[in-house]
Amino acid sequence: METGGLPLELWRVILAYLHLPDLGRCSLVCRAWYELILSLDSTRWRQLCLGCTECRHPNWPNQPDVEPESWREAFKQHYLASKTWAKNALDLESSICFSLFRRKKERRTLSVGPGHEFDSLGSALAMASLYDRIVLFPGVYEEQGEIILKVPVEIVGQGKLGEVVLLASIDQHCSTTRVCNLVFMPAWFSPIMYKTTSGHIQFDNCNFENGHIQVHGPEDNDFLMSLDLESQDQAWSPRTCDIVIEGSQSPTSPVSSSPKPGSKEGEVGSDGERVAQTPDSSDGGLSPSGEDEDDEQLTYRLSYQVQGPRPVLGGSFLGPPLPGASIQLPSCLVLNSLHQELQKDKEAMALASSVQGCLIRKCLFRDGKGGVFVCSYGRAKMEGNVFRNLTYAVRCIHNSKIVMLRNDIYRCRASGIFLRLEGGGLIAGNNIYHNAEAGVDIRKKSNPLILCNQIHHGLRSGIVVLGNGKGVIRNNQIFSNKEAGIYILYHGNPIVSGNHIFKGRAAGIAVNENGKGLITENVIRENQWGGVDIRRGGVPILRSNLICFGYSDGVVVGDEGRGLIEGNTIYANKGCGVWMMSSSLPHVSSNHVSYNGLYGVAVFSQKDGEFPGGHGAQENFSEDGDAILWETELEKEDDPLRRPVTVALVESNSINHNGASGIFVQSSEALQVTANVIHANGDRGVTIVQSSQLTRVANNSISCNRQSGVKVEFQCKVELRGNGIYDNRGHGIITKGDGTAVVENDIIGNRGSGLQLLPRSDTKVLKNRIHSFRAYGIAVRGRVKALVQENIIFQGKTNKTIFQQITNNRECIMQNNKFLVFKKKSDTWRLVNPPARPHLENSLRGSSAAHSGHKVAAMATRITARVEGGYHSNRSIFCTIL
Repeated sequence: METGGLPLELWRVILAYLHLPDLGRCSLVCRAWYELILSLDSTRWRQLCLGCTECRHPNWPNQPDVEPESWREAFKQHYLASKTWAKNALDLESSICFSLFRRKKERRTLSVGPGHEFDSLGSALAMASLYDRIVLFPGVYEEQGEIILKVPVEIVGQGKLGEVVLLASIDQHCSTTRVCNLVFMPAWFSPIMYKTTSGHIQFDNCNFENGHIQVHGPEDNDFLMSLDLESQDQAWSPRTCDIVIEGSQSPTSPVSSSPKPGSKEGEVGSDGERVAQTPDSSDGGLSPSGEDEDDEQLTYRLSYQVQGPRPVLGGSFLGPPLPGASIQLPSCLVLNSLHQELQKDKEAMALASSVQGCLIRKCLFRDGKGGVFVCSYGRAKMEGNVFRNLTYAVRCIHNSKIVMLRNDIYRCRASGIFLRLEGGGLIAGNNIYHNAEAGVDIRKKSNPLILCNQIHHGLRSGIVVLGNGKGVIRNNQIFSNKEAGIYILYHGNPIVSGNHIFKGRAAGIAVNENGKGLITENVIRENQWGGVDIRRGGVPILRSNLICFGYSDGVVVGDEGRGLIEGNTIYANKGCGVWMMSSSLPHVSSNHVSYNGLYGVAVFSQKDGEFPGGHGAQENFSEDGDAILWETELEKEDDPLRRPVTVALVESNSINHNGASGIFVQSSEALQVTANVIHANGDRGVTIVQSSQLTRVANNSISCNRQSGVKVEFQCKVELRGNGIYDNRGHGIITKGDGTAVVENDIIGNRGSGLQLLPRSDTKVLKNRIHSFRAYGIAVRGRVKALVQENIIFQGKTNKTIFQQITNNRECIMQNNKFLVFKKKSDTWRLVNPPARPHLENSLRGSSAAHSGHKVAAMATRITARVEGGYHSNRSIFCTIL
């Protein structure tokens, strides 16, 4: 570039004096001059942008104190807004010739104000021709009657913020209009400041105070907004893929160090249950293979594999949570930006970039009943606006569609965004907070896409879906709301995926009153009540979520709750991992439940009101405070993913390192506990204190728990079949149940007795293989009624007998049992025919495995895991007694 020896800084000073046309000409000289003109962004381009009297700060009204990334680009957008609005006009085919000639006629500018051509907007419109520009100079203009727009015009306020005020009610009947830099207030006769029933309207940099805009079915022929979101559910549904968990299977059971001098091996309680006093090892349990033994006694040592838990988040949540440490989520769980989400979703991208009906950009709505009301097939796009101190911000009803991008919506006296009667569209990148009711309210078959919003600090719920409402709720941050982050009820049925729902003062997600929903791949953490709360006929599909660090329970299934709870990671909640009422009928399958403060899975009989974490105050779901009469035509149960369940089912879960029992049952209803890994919990593996109907515990691996493997209390009806009960610190099984069946279990290597029968119990013990490392194979305490038949019982220490019972106990019948007594060191017994239990290939895993092989968490579409039935291998445990 020939600069004549002048430095670039001096050239920039010289060029800063040029007007816009001259800057354009200079940029065409050569590449070097073009780049020089671009370098004036923070000087000349900033002056031009801020000096435009009909435009405001580029980030007004959202962030007026924040400079834009490029002042030149911001000025370009202001400039083009006035040039391109007419392109949105819809001309009839008969007017093609007119559209060719209209550009040849120079557009007039009509001035309105004191000392100008016209003194009112109405008089200027009466003289306006097609596409004329009407400029309102500073002042207050009040129209006494409704203004009818019959020709396309541009209405611009010429002045600083708030200097041009228009009190009017305008009804648009033309193909297109643009309004810029005005303060609208309602006329004395109507709260509607602007109404359109046809064509396109574009608002830029306007204030709307104490009134609202009404959009009725503009006659735009736009196929983009006519997309039925319901037909796009497949495209917007969570994209799960198979994930393979890395890691190798532990070859042996955990080995502990020798007891410290002076420590007690354990104490025996009043019911004969041994309680270990030794500190926890890393796996939560001690193996007998590492114990010190009396040299004079011969001992059998066990070398067998115990099925332990596997991580589902690539090791992110392997160990116990560190007290006081901040929560660091894996990088794979970080939310995508709106740009990234739109790049992945072409349909959403098409909606975000489309222009239909009413276009509202960088406007302020405040202090009125409502902001924008879109109805009767209306179309509206709102971008970069502020809605505050309104009754509601936006209402979308009667098959209307809206696109809302990067708006601020706060301090509404009702819901922020309200969709009803098949409303839909795209709600993306908005900041919705401090509203008196829900941030977003979806009902009566409305079906929007809610994407990448921040919905927080609401006085009620973040999002509510009810009355057959649908929608796709994806990749949002929903936090610090007073009630549930997402509340689904009255047959609401959304797809909720990939959201972060945290620090709520109630449940993260609540589903009740026959609510449904597919809830998948969300991170639900640090909520005051349950991470997910299901009650009163709620029947969601809860799959592949991370539910962690809650101040109460991970998942609560209250009275009459149902649904499928599958493949979730439920970690480090202060209450239970899963809390269920016996009257509920959930299917709890293939979850990883670990390091929760109380029970891993708990089943109780108490009523809803007795549970402190219950969903207390109900939302006010009325419209503007009036009661709603719900429509009677509710959708039928046609979802193939929801199978009818007649008994609560807990199957194929990994339940480990929880503070109390792995599974706790106090139930008046039938229950099936099948094919779970219950490992290293802080109390017993399974505790059953009440079971008036049959509780079936089958094909589980129960190992390394701090106390007994299984305890059955008085008058409980329990069937224990096909379980592998290994290495627990107390007894293998301790029972005083009335009608307990212990059939075909492997009870091996527990510190107490393999099986202990307490007074008043009535038990059948059939075809088990039993070995106790230190105590009796079977110990009978007091008078019991029992049938002990066809069992194989291995001897432990030589100073202990295989079987112990009191004399003259005629109701304890022994038949056809096989006692294997140590004779010499070379004796070796193997568990064959059948191999060591549990036998996964024969376990009753339910049909969930048939319709889905993805049994463990798939987090945020980037973390997935594939574990058959919640176990690590379908091979049986090989158990050798040396």
